[in-house]
Amino acid sequence: MRMSRWNVAFYSVVFVFVLVMLWNEQSVFLIVGTVMVATLIAFAIHILYPMAWETRMDRVEVFLRKNHHTPYIYIYYVTANRLDDEVDITMVKLRKQTTKKSRQAIYQAAYGAYRKDLTAVRQAVLQMRRSDFRTYYETFLFLEEEKNEQAREHLKSIRRQWMRSALLAQIERQSGRRELAIQHATEAMNASKGVERYTLTKEYERYYAVEQQETVQL
Repeated sequence: MRMSRWNVAFYSVVFVFVLVMLWNEQSVFLIVGTVMVATLIAFAIHILYPMAWETRMDRVEVFLRKNHHTPYIYIYYVTANRLDDEVDITMVKLRKQTTKKSRQAIYQAAYGAYRKDLTAVRQAVLQMRRSDFRTYYETFLFLEEEKNEQAREHLKSIRRQWMRSALLAQIERQSGRRELAIQHATEAMNASKGVERYTLTKEYERYYAVEQQETVQL
């Protein structure tokens, strides 16, 4: 796999640093410890920050597109932009790389929800541990079955604000209360960061921004 210029620069600096430390006869434990700390810091800046904390969506998009060889990152880009063929390919790669059953279940549920395959989502939910993700997909099933009141009650136990607001937006949208749907969708975006915010922003643009443009044209 081809390395980015950032990776080449980082490994070059680490290599030079190790050579200098060895030249000065520093302790091997000190060298290894320093390299490990530097690697963790670099990982946090280069991977964790754009995935979990970045609020500028243009930067998140660049990050996602650059990591097209990394399935667990690229999956957010292809699903958010509805690239069906690439979603299929990336999901196959993810399943091959993932060994934990709980993580596989989340991927299966996400893929089933994307494809509107309710059977796949139900099967995946049964394999999930009790968590916000399981409750989220259980609520999704209620919504797909048009059981909006049950969905509204069920989502109350979700601790993550962006998940609750995103589901509420879908409930209000299905009920024809467009303004409330937009309000909750905006709340979901404001309560999220990184790749979750990117996904929600794309969903907002797809469903609500287009509707607003059509309304203005009418």
